[in-house]
Amino acid sequence: MRILALHGSTVCDYPGGKPEPFPHIPSALTVGSYDGLHVGHRKIIRAMIDRAREKGLRSIVVTFEPHPRLVLDKSSACPVRLLTTLDEKIGHLEQMGIDMLLVVRFDREFAERSSESFIREVLVELLGARQVVIGYDHGFGHDRSGSGVTLQSLGAECGFAVDVVGEVLVGDEPVSSTRIRTLILEGRVREANECLGAQYIVSGTVVEGRKLGRQIGFPTVNLLLSEPCKLLPARGVYIVRTSIDGREWRAMMNIGTRPTVSNDQVVTVEAHILGYSGDLYGKQMSFSLLEFVREERRFASIGELQAQLEADKKRVELYRE
Repeated sequence: MRILALHGSTVCDYPGGKPEPFPHIPSALTVGSYDGLHVGHRKIIRAMIDRAREKGLRSIVVTFEPHPRLVLDKSSACPVRLLTTLDEKIGHLEQMGIDMLLVVRFDREFAERSSESFIREVLVELLGARQVVIGYDHGFGHDRSGSGVTLQSLGAECGFAVDVVGEVLVGDEPVSSTRIRTLILEGRVREANECLGAQYIVSGTVVEGRKLGRQIGFPTVNLLLSEPCKLLPARGVYIVRTSIDGREWRAMMNIGTRPTVSNDQVVTVEAHILGYSGDLYGKQMSFSLLEFVREERRFASIGELQAQLEADKKRVELYRE
């Protein structure tokens, strides 16, 4: 999968920013923020890939970075809590087998572009659109004024066909990023994973902590999140999986304020990797959340905490995916 970025009208390599020649090749494409890349998004992208193969076209996903709401809504530092970082999204898309990902730099200037300008100048003139596949609730361009009707009208004029993909149900309910956020906030990661079509990921850089876990026999890696607006699940202990140098490891992750050993109310993300010993400081790590174990709570003593951690560890060891 080739990854390029669009800054204004300049196509650059990603992430270096060096201008790149961009061949005008007839393409099938889809456009969206695709936060979470859930099963509904995946259905759209697979339909686009199928169309590309049928018609002998290049397959392209066009996405936006940062998420448009982070630019347009200044009501808070994080007006939307993200289900995927860009790097996580890239990892999922690489597995889907698209030819190209175009990351559009979303800023105020870009937000002012009309949907017609975006279609003509980016989709048609730059990307060579011959087939566009979108979801049933798709909107784009200034104030999300562009819709399937807009696309179909311009498609007839500019020479591309439009397919609209319907909603996807999981458990008799439509899948949406909003529904998934609610599940994650409630700690219902197994159900969230069903809607995502993959495990929910928490990723970041391993930083030094207070090393309290090491003192009680449960050393942990402490994560500094790579995306400060990433949505964290409900506070508690989770069964997770990670990969180190190509080998998979099971771990238990605590998300919360560690009330037994700390009073500062700062939410931390830390994981005890079962059976692993080694220096991971400075390493970028991703953890896939598999199952909620229990809520975080304050214990009367360190000994009581240790006993609970042993029970948590046993749950992790016995867990079967």
